[in-house]
Amino acid sequence: MGRKTKVALTVGAAGVAAWAASKAVAKPIPREGKIALDFKKPVVLAHRGGLSEAPEHTSVAFSKSAALGIHGFAIDIRLTKDEEIVVFHDEYLERTTDLSGRISDYTFDDLKKADAGYHFTDASGHHPYRGKGETILSLRELLELYPHLLIVINLKDSPDTYEGSLMPSKLWRLLEELGVEDCVAVTSIYDEQIDRFNLYAQNRVAIGAGDSEVKKAYASYTSKFGHLYNPKADFYRIPAKLGVFPLGLEGFIQFLDQLNIPVYFEGIEEKESCVKRLNAGASGFITDHPTSLMEIIQEHAE
Repeated sequence: MGRKTKVALTVGAAGVAAWAASKAVAKPIPREGKIALDFKKPVVLAHRGGLSEAPEHTSVAFSKSAALGIHGFAIDIRLTKDEEIVVFHDEYLERTTDLSGRISDYTFDDLKKADAGYHFTDASGHHPYRGKGETILSLRELLELYPHLLIVINLKDSPDTYEGSLMPSKLWRLLEELGVEDCVAVTSIYDEQIDRFNLYAQNRVAIGAGDSEVKKAYASYTSKFGHLYNPKADFYRIPAKLGVFPLGLEGFIQFLDQLNIPVYFEGIEEKESCVKRLNAGASGFITDHPTSLMEIIQEHAE
């Protein structure tokens, strides 16, 4: 036996020994459940209120979806010039309203003059909500309208911006003031923003996983050291695939389920794909099409 072979065998044996030792002393610790996420499966959350069926993030979208019996909404928030938190996805106004420029360049009163239904088109190419009085909502308004539904709040402003630096503390103060800690969940693609928010919330609000946390969990799942993974999130809001990571695998869903972490898939609207994820143990979906998704869920239940 050559010297290189002996070294390789020694290293391999050491790796196996390390794995066995860690397996013996380390046990996965399930995440403590949060009241806001305590639902029977499956959960349906209307993405931006159900943006395929009405102007996104508007009162009409939220009310139409709520009437379907959904469990809540997945929304985005940004900060205005006068530091009001508004329910809005884009950094700029042009795509959805009749105004132009950055959200952060306008006061909330100025933004209230925007027509939030201006660019929405129906299947016939018409603009049924243009000039109908749909306005940009503040987060306060939405939370007061739907205190009985789960609101998953996505922090959009980057932590490197002025607005992003203020948002975690501003958001926590609002949630605490309204007493809705058990009615909301907070997430962001920026792990730093989630961490900053939780410095204020101190685990009193359900928090989601940022992109880095998702990749860390997937790497743990695919390795032999998944038992060492210590989750920092209460729920996962994920697509079926993140870059090269196929997150829709049944094994990955079960891995998170064992840690008491519900998984909400977004961007999955076809019946076959939805049923596949439900059978794999997914907790629910964030959907642009709440009407059809509710029908799929009902058929699956029957």
